[in-house]
Amino acid sequence: MPPADESGLARWARSLDVARAAKDAAFRQSPDSPVPLAKRASFRGLEFYPPNAALRYRVALQPMIPEVPMEMEVSRGTPRRFRRVGYFEILLDGGTVRLWAYRSVPAPEEETLFVPFRDATSGKETYAAGRYLDVTAGEDGEYDLDFNESYNPYCAYSDAYSCPFPPPENWLAVSVRAGEKAPRDGDE
Repeated sequence: MPPADESGLARWARSLDVARAAKDAAFRQSPDSPVPLAKRASFRGLEFYPPNAALRYRVALQPMIPEVPMEMEVSRGTPRRFRRVGYFEILLDGGTVRLWAYRSVPAPEEETLFVPFRDATSGKETYAAGRYLDVTAGEDGEYDLDFNESYNPYCAYSDAYSCPFPPPENWLAVSVRAGEKAPRDGDE
């Protein structure tokens, strides 16, 4: 789904940079920041892979009917309940991969789907437990699945949070070098 022209690509990369700078500011200053208060003054910002338009997809959800209830293990506490709603198939690193999408139980008001995943960078370049994507349907019913927007769960920054682990069905054998990298030493 890369933009058709260079100016569209430049606009997209610029908007991604603006969103990333806003997230850095929120992590430094917001009372809701996952960065512990004692570490915020020294917080150097998040690390990201450079924008990569090849890792953006406009894709249809292959729905699971009926949706299947399931539990996801979490970093601490009781497993969380979700519904497996379907999957996306995309071409990634020369092969077709399937990523399952979920909704929390009870379902949030918005129609955002939760796509947690691990890949070959997990534990090396990115957070070991995996990363997340939140995807929303466009007016045409297709979804923007943009790995450049993948982010670390809050438990990457503080043990005070309980975060779902990506289920094995969303463990990718390929590297996804887009989105947030692992927290820098001292920032987690």
